[in-house]
Amino acid sequence: MEKLIEEFSAFLAQGKSENTVKTYTLNVQQYFRWFSDTYGMDCQRLYRENILDYKTYLLNVKKFKGRHLNAKTVNRCLSALSSFNQFLVDKGIQSDIVVEKSDLIKVQLDFANPCVIEKSDVENFRQRILEAGDKRLYALVTLLAYAGPRISEALDLKITDLSLETKELIVRRGKGGKQRTVYLNTKIVNAIRAYLKVRVSDSEYLFSSRKSERVDRTVINKLFKRFSDTVTPHMLRHFYATECLRVGFSIHEVANSCGHRDIRTTLIYSHPSREELKRKAELL
Repeated sequence: MEKLIEEFSAFLAQGKSENTVKTYTLNVQQYFRWFSDTYGMDCQRLYRENILDYKTYLLNVKKFKGRHLNAKTVNRCLSALSSFNQFLVDKGIQSDIVVEKSDLIKVQLDFANPCVIEKSDVENFRQRILEAGDKRLYALVTLLAYAGPRISEALDLKITDLSLETKELIVRRGKGGKQRTVYLNTKIVNAIRAYLKVRVSDSEYLFSSRKSERVDRTVINKLFKRFSDTVTPHMLRHFYATECLRVGFSIHEVANSCGHRDIRTTLIYSHPSREELKRKAELL
């Protein structure tokens, strides 16, 4: 099974991001464990009856931190199995597709802006990092907050993908394998230039570390927690999209900058915040 998982990871790497590859691989391994525990044998191929049983298990039995899995988590597991199903078909292990789109659970769209931080929170966060003397983290945070790349995209950036003179960078492997150009403001350019002056590395990646060519995502998450309990890399992406709309970017411009495949994802940022909705509810 280990060899099959390795081949599946290679299959995914052709069109999925590194983070998606890791998540889907983990989801399929979890299915294998459930299958073995349930039926007392190894999984050789996918059967629709087993998939439906697993979906029921995910919805009604499996818990995380004492709670049943939410619809988005279950859908992510099913999407991983759908990709694995396609992989098995491509390898000739089976010929039928047993995970259907209709298996996914309909999720009620969240009509409140997901950004829960203000510009003052972001600037306070940046200033504390600056005063701590971490030029690399300061440059990364400034990039995330004012250009909006996903954290995986930012850590994948190579120095050759960046032009401080033209204030542009290229995201070569965005979600879905799509490439896009992102435009930088002076705040980002100044932060990156300051970082490059003290950067000591031969790595081709912009954000390198002493231990590896590219700094690991888990390291960045730990550094964020050192300076804030609420600001995360993904929250900075929410902040960027919200700020873009506030200063006059069109929905399509924000979608293009963020690499959103569905314009409905971008539209969420045009909605009021949860706190604003709660405030208005008190006026009723």
